[in-house]
Amino acid sequence: MLIIPAIDLKDGKCVRLQQGRMEDDTVFSDDPVGMATHWVEQGARRLHLVDLNGAFAGTPIHGEVVKAIAKKYNALPIQIGGGIRSLETIETYIKAGVTWVIIGTKAVKDPQFVIDACREFHGRIIVGIDAKDGWVATDGWAEVSQVKAEDLAKSFAAAGVSSIVYTDIARDGMMQGVNVQATAALARACGLPVIASGGVTNLDDISRLKTVAHDGVIGAITGRAIYEGTLNLAEAQLLADAE
Repeated sequence: MLIIPAIDLKDGKCVRLQQGRMEDDTVFSDDPVGMATHWVEQGARRLHLVDLNGAFAGTPIHGEVVKAIAKKYNALPIQIGGGIRSLETIETYIKAGVTWVIIGTKAVKDPQFVIDACREFHGRIIVGIDAKDGWVATDGWAEVSQVKAEDLAKSFAAAGVSSIVYTDIARDGMMQGVNVQATAALARACGLPVIASGGVTNLDDISRLKTVAHDGVIGAITGRAIYEGTLNLAEAQLLADAE
């Protein structure tokens, strides 16, 4: 199981939000490339980048920062989400060296787009499912849809999606522990590899997630915990690797 550091980009800085609220941010660094270097030196095997401004704008805002990180660490798997609404944007990111792009809002509003993207960029598409009480949220979590998270995941099972990033909004940035039960249930329901996100706080969360690895939970994204020091990235990965 992979422990994946999150680098959330807002106004050129590396921040963390609470429950997706743009006005409720904590700035951890004004050098996102330097932050990427820090996590690579701590043993990161993959990076999770989010263009927060892009998620609200519906178009990439931090493309140059993402390109700079991908160029510096061209052998490191990188996934990027936020504002990805066109095949042209996906192509630009992949040409820049990004490994996977995460489609969130567009997956709910235009499922055919995911199918087209999977066909065009085979193996490079992740669907990001952000849920509030089991219902999918869109547009930077500003809107809650009438689509159930498990139903959305199942609808893409045959489309060629690489994996699902599942975020429990209620837990995100709150340091309250990961929603292991919901994450495992989603993985079982769709049969796709699932990466847990939201609420990863300490080594206990990693231990709990390991118990559902057989359900298809292949990784955990962590943000505030590694920035505030309640979780050590190297220790967490060591625990995740242990038999």
